[in-house]
Amino acid sequence: MRAALVQLTVSDDPVANLPVTVGHIRQAVAQGAEFVLTPELTNGLSSSRAHQRNVFRHEEDDPTLAALRDEAKAAGTWLLVGSLGILTHDADGRFANRSFLIAPDGSVAARYDKIHMFDVNVSATEVYRESEGYRPGNRAVVAQTPFAKLGMTVCYDVRFAALYRRLAQGGAQIITVPAAFNHITGAAHWETLLRARAIETGCFVLAPAQTGFHPETNGKGRKTHGHSLAIAPWGEILADAGTEPGVTLVDLDLTEVDKARGRVPSLSHDRDFDGP
Repeated sequence: MRAALVQLTVSDDPVANLPVTVGHIRQAVAQGAEFVLTPELTNGLSSSRAHQRNVFRHEEDDPTLAALRDEAKAAGTWLLVGSLGILTHDADGRFANRSFLIAPDGSVAARYDKIHMFDVNVSATEVYRESEGYRPGNRAVVAQTPFAKLGMTVCYDVRFAALYRRLAQGGAQIITVPAAFNHITGAAHWETLLRARAIETGCFVLAPAQTGFHPETNGKGRKTHGHSLAIAPWGEILADAGTEPGVTLVDLDLTEVDKARGRVPSLSHDRDFDGP
């Protein structure tokens, strides 16, 4: 099965970002991809909650989602829209950071709302409080496709190994980790965390990422790490996209999942224990 990781450098303007994303998807399909994946916040990155409220839409009205559903249908391919910033009807007005799995007929086969919020102090000048703008999800998702069962996660989730174990024990053979990973934490932890999650679960890990400097209309912008990665169940790096936007192809042999789990069947070795 051929997968394609789409690496983007989005701005805070969903209208301007969309044709770039569509172009990369078409390139991936033309190169034989059966499963195309885009990164976290494919529709746009912004540090301004007011700007996000102006440009985000509810799922049923979101033009990016509608266009990408049409694109998947036209191409007859599976598409993971890594995530979109989506308006919700929550009383507190917070958004959802929602990942969408689109089937070849254009339907939404599965949805996953990012569970773990990026509330961190990266440095004295880089402080993030994702939970102020986005409300966390509360449900792990494994989706069925003809080629594999997919466990769906987003970015900061990768630091929470228990979620990945739950997905693998729930049948996942591929786990998706679309991200807009910070450039500082990315350099230190991105590859290590993704390889660890693949090794622990015996899954393929596919992680399409944002990269470079993301300009904002009313803000200073931000940097992301790039390096979209495809990791095999034994922990090998199958593909690294580097730091330029574009499409990275990888061929997956799903029999490697059973081989890895047969060699180290740790998913069936849980034990109860006391303390602390």
